[in-house]
Amino acid sequence: MALNNEQSTDESHGLETSRRDELYTFLFLAIFLAPILAVLIVGGYGFLVWMFQLILGPPGA
Repeated sequence: MALNNEQSTDESHGLETSRRDELYTFLFLAIFLAPILAVLIVGGYGFLVWMFQLILGPPGA
């Protein structure tokens, strides 16, 4: 089965769009989402430890 020119052009355009979307998604995750999540996780853990020590006191000797 041979594809006509129009169908193969649509498929290559779809691949190009898919690769571009994948690149944009990767850049969004790497530049924005990962650092924001890292700060939130570390900050949340620090806040949790701070509240724990505020209620139960500092760790003993």
